[in-house]
Amino acid sequence: MTIVPKFGPAFTLENAEAKGLDQLKRQAEHCTRCDLYKNATQLVFGEGPPTAEIVLVGEQPGDREDLAGKPFVGPAGRLLDQCLKEAGLDRSRCYVTNAVKHFKFELRGKRRMHSKPNAGEIQRCAWWLGAELDILQPKLVVALGATALYSLLGAKVKVTAERGHVLQPANHPPVLVTIHPSYLLRIRDEEDARANREHFVQDLAKAVAFQVG
Repeated sequence: MTIVPKFGPAFTLENAEAKGLDQLKRQAEHCTRCDLYKNATQLVFGEGPPTAEIVLVGEQPGDREDLAGKPFVGPAGRLLDQCLKEAGLDRSRCYVTNAVKHFKFELRGKRRMHSKPNAGEIQRCAWWLGAELDILQPKLVVALGATALYSLLGAKVKVTAERGHVLQPANHPPVLVTIHPSYLLRIRDEEDARANREHFVQDLAKAVAFQVG
């Protein structure tokens, strides 16, 4: 493991008031820390067993997640499920969440197109991710993409440099760095897509040792 001496907002904010995931979710449903709540259909909180040893952190809800109120239920979520299975991980035993809990989008005609959250939105929402991690106390956190990694470990840690590595922030759970599955959906070349998917599964397989039993 590579030691990381500094870490991002999700690991630096104190969340001692949170008593449990259900209570935390009820609190988050009234969140106005940034303006994203104004246009989103609803908050999309994390989901999974309170005993989860692995936490998967994505970027933000997409259109399908925003409507369903559940994380990773759209095309990227279905691909993630397939890749987790191939890697030997049971998603039902993982806790799945996002760095940002409301859907940020731009309207193009009638379509709501994903818009990347900015640093301020990520930092304001990191309180909730930090609280989830405080409650869960997982053995491993998997950062799926740059936004999740920024929220967890700060701006200096990059996916391109650390992909596939397990990083160890001081006094916090280790973080496995990989891409977001939506990246795979954007690859047009069939051979390139296959190779990148295999690489993603290999990354996820490194989490198997942290899911005991």
